[in-house]
Formats: sequence, C-alpha cells, structure tokens
Amino acid sequence: MGQTIITCGKLFDGIHEDFFTGMDILIEDGRIQKVGKDIPRPRQAQRIDLSGDTVTPGLIDAHVHLSTFDWRRRGWESVYTSKAWKGMAVLYNAERALRRGFTTLRVVGCHCNDGYASIDAKRAIDQGYFPGASLSVAPFYTGCVGGMADFTRALSGNPDLASALAEDYPGIGTGKDFFIASVREQAKMGADFIKLMANGGFMNPYGGPGDVQLTDEEYASVIAAAHQMRIPVTAHAYTPETIQKLVSMGIDGIEHGSLMDEKTAEEMKAHDVYLVPTMMQYDEIILMDEEALQRREPAEFREKLRAYGPQLRAGREVIRESRLRLGYGTDMCETYPCYECGREYASWLRSGFAPFQALRAATSVNAEILGRHDIGAIQPGMRADVAAWGRDLLADPDALMDCCFVMKDGTAYETERG
Repeated sequence: MGQTIITCGKLFDGIHEDFFTGMDILIEDGRIQKVGKDIPRPRQAQRIDLSGDTVTPGLIDAHVHLSTFDWRRRGWESVYTSKAWKGMAVLYNAERALRRGFTTLRVVGCHCNDGYASIDAKRAIDQGYFPGASLSVAPFYTGCVGGMADFTRALSGNPDLASALAEDYPGIGTGKDFFIASVREQAKMGADFIKLMANGGFMNPYGGPGDVQLTDEEYASVIAAAHQMRIPVTAHAYTPETIQKLVSMGIDGIEHGSLMDEKTAEEMKAHDVYLVPTMMQYDEIILMDEEALQRREPAEFREKLRAYGPQLRAGREVIRESRLRLGYGTDMCETYPCYECGREYASWLRSGFAPFQALRAATSVNAEILGRHDIGAIQPGMRADVAAWGRDLLADPDALMDCCFVMKDGTAYETERG
C-alpha cells in the first residue's frame, strides 16, 4: 500500500470533545502510524489535502437492517425474494454506506430469513471481494412465535403459507430449550452478537411497545446461552419494567429504550449496560411536527406515536440527561434508504445533545459496543478508517449527509453525498 499523509483542517480524533488544528495523519499499510503536527513527510508518500475540511474517524452505525434494496418495497422483498437476493442487498447497502463515510455497520438482525447471507456478506467484504463497510452481525431476530419478530404473522390469513414460512425463521420459537439451541446455532455460524426481541414495537401493526414477548425463563436462557458462547446480547426493548428485568439478568445492551425513566437509566449505568436509542424514528412526535407525522406510514405507527407521545418525550429527556454509554444507530426500515446513516445526527442535535457527544457515539463509543479496539479513533495503531466532512459539524444538523472523503483500511473510495 505504501505511505499516505493526510493534511487535516480540523481533526476530531474520536476521543476528545474538541477539534485539533494543523494536524497530519501518517498512514502505512492500512494502519495509522503517526498523528500530530509537523510529521516528517516521506518523499514517496501520497499526499491528501483535507485542509479545508473536518476529519473524523470512519463513522459507525450501530443499528442497521440491510437485507432489502428498496425500503418502499420492504414487505414484498422480505417475502418474495430469495436468500441470494437478500445477500446482494446487504452488499449493495454496505457499499453505499461506506461511500457516505460510515466504514462500519452493526447489523441487528434481518426482517426476513436471509440464510446467514449477512454473515456471508461480512466475510466477502473482509476478504476484499466486494467494497463495503465492515459488518458486525446478529443474523436473526430471536423472539417468540406470533410476536414482534415473527413476520409470518402478516400471512395469518393463509395459515398453510404462514406455517410453511415459519419453518424458515430459525430465531422464532417457544421454550427455554428452543432458545438455547437457536443461540448456539447462530454462534456456530459466526454471529457476532445476539439480538433479542424483548418488547413489542411501534411499526409492527400487531400489539404495542409495552408487550412482553417472552417468559422470564426464556429471556434468561437467551442471555445465559450467549454468554456461555462468549458473545454479547442486545435487546429490542422499550419499557422500564422489561429493561430493568433484562439488566438484572445480565443483558449487555438495549436498543431503542425510548420509554426510559430515571430509575431504569440509573440501573443501566450501574451495570454498564449501553443504549442505542435510534432517535430519528420518533422525531415527528418528539418535535411535535404534525405535518411530518401525517406522512408516516403505516397508520398504526402514527397512532402509536400519538398515544405514547408524552412518554416518548419524557424518555428522550431522560436519555439526554443520563450518563449512559450511548451508541449511534439509525434503524431505518420504512422511512429512508438504510445506507443514509448520517440522518440520525440531526435528531441528536435537535434534541439538545452536544455535537461531540453524538460524534463520540458514532466513533469510539460504538467501537466499544462492537468490541472493536482497532477502529473508532484517529490514533497510532488503529486501522486507517478516516472520513472528512465539508460542512460545520457543530452547527449543521445535516452535516453527516455531506461526506467529502472516505478511507477504509488505508484505501480511499469515491464518496456519495446527499
């Protein structure tokens, strides 16, 4: 690969809540060798001038679903396309995200059975066969029959078809023994972590976010089996009651947590449980934007947002004031293309979070959540995952939609803005 010198305008290193100026980054063989001022410049080194831009580590989105090409046809693609199609969608979306400055993505399960295609895509990217963001993968949702994760419920009008497809959802079942076997199977196939669907949801037309999806024995069996296999567990969960129960059982993280209260935040902090709040999904009701809310589909989602509006607004305040480890994640399924990962940044800023808190969430904090010690910071020894931005990260909520440079493992890629 040779050597590369990047000249930075402003530098956010992923750790310190400040910008450094006049800094250079020396990269060799895909790794950062030196960071500082007045670094000696090897004569043969390639020079990249980003002196007019803000340089950051390559960003990390800790909550994505990648198995469909077109979010507007998510339901159709989930049922009527092959596992090969879904695997190609993962590769397509991983590449588009990379070109927008997100060099690592955490796949929190698939809305449909992709036959471990997300893990195959991860390996193909890692081995250099396809360009794309690096992937950390939970291959399936782990949940109950007929619950939030069971998408065959949409076919209940045709019981024979629903039953036939149910056999193809290896994470959906009943009983302690089933869940232990499912977790071990996913671990065997290369899962980086397990995604447990603990509560119902807002977008699913059936039930609501307060629904309890498993028995206590089933919850505990998932967590214990995963930890025995030395992989972490995160849970889709909303209510204080469910989150507190999972924390007491040893859960590693929570996704969403949107109905959070202060006691729950304190218990999560005491047990070092992280939260990926995926805030943009609830902004219309949080920001009380009725015009935008009217455009959201399906209708059941709008009504649930209205019903839970006060609790969602109170939960957002608790999350903002908490001292939790907060990760940056988008969870875009039915609103925007899943590779437009920069959209979540506006939710953080408009909700009163400090820009550097959001930037740390998308870099060093997310690296911790993924258990990666080689990404998320601009420091010697780290992988050379670097991004640069042409707009003001401190004042512009849409700044992360304007990536002007991206490098992964020391290789620069053409960017895609907008």
